[in-house]
Amino acid sequence: MSHTVQSFFTPANTNRPPTYEMLREEHEVAALGEPHNPAPLTSTVIHIRSETSVPDHVVWSLFNTLFMNSCCLGFIAFTYSVKSRDRKMVGDLTGAQADASTAKCLNIWALIMGIIMTILLIIIPILILQA
Repeated sequence: MSHTVQSFFTPANTNRPPTYEMLREEHEVAALGEPHNPAPLTSTVIHIRSETSVPDHVVWSLFNTLFMNSCCLGFIAFTYSVKSRDRKMVGDLTGAQADASTAKCLNIWALIMGIIMTILLIIIPILILQA
């Protein structure tokens, strides 16, 4: 095995130092050597299916169940949320998405009705006291 020392400063180039690109090219040629096979490069692509995230809205449903549970919509939304989480654990993503969508709709209605009831509970006593 022969080790050779390359001089970057040849007598013709002693007036100016070599540029970075020249040094990099000389290093790559020295390290890699000349290409032996000019065959085209091939590549392999592997498609990995990503995990689909299905929100189950359990926390939101629990909040609606505990606070201002009008018409038991919060409790019903909570049952659909737990059902969605169970289906997601089993691997039934279509069923989990359907149950999560139902839970979201019920949570929206429970929240709207809870806000309306809170506003009415504030306004009605004020109107009674003014009369």
